[in-house]
Amino acid sequence: MKPQKTTHVKKEVRAWREIDASSASMGRIATQVAIWLRGKHKRTFTPNVDGGDFVVVTNIDKLKFTGRKLDQKKFYRHSGYLGGLKTSALKDELVRRPEWVLRQSVRSMLDEVRFRNAMLARMKTVAGTEHTYPVSKDK
Repeated sequence: MKPQKTTHVKKEVRAWREIDASSASMGRIATQVAIWLRGKHKRTFTPNVDGGDFVVVTNIDKLKFTGRKLDQKKFYRHSGYLGGLKTSALKDELVRRPEWVLRQSVRSMLDEVRFRNAMLARMKTVAGTEHTYPVSKDK
């Protein structure tokens, strides 16, 4: 059996991609963002190299959810003390901080590698449609 060839890219070129959050449900948007951040859409994908693109998510305040997720989905955190469990519903978190909700869903879809925070730092969220990020024209 022949050994598999691996291509190492000397300088990674990162494109700027834009996705509209009002076009599909949150899970569909989060998976597309995770693929772009990880770099799995490129031919030069290597699991141990951070080769993803920048992603700008617009209309973050118009996220769509299917079913009864707004009422049933809960976020949990614990202080570490007895009785320190705190819960919050998805609809409450969407009012407080909608960018955090999307960031958490994308974070859970990314691999647990040491450059996961660097990948998440390349995700930019915008409440409206106007922003100053340099977005590529090709999709």
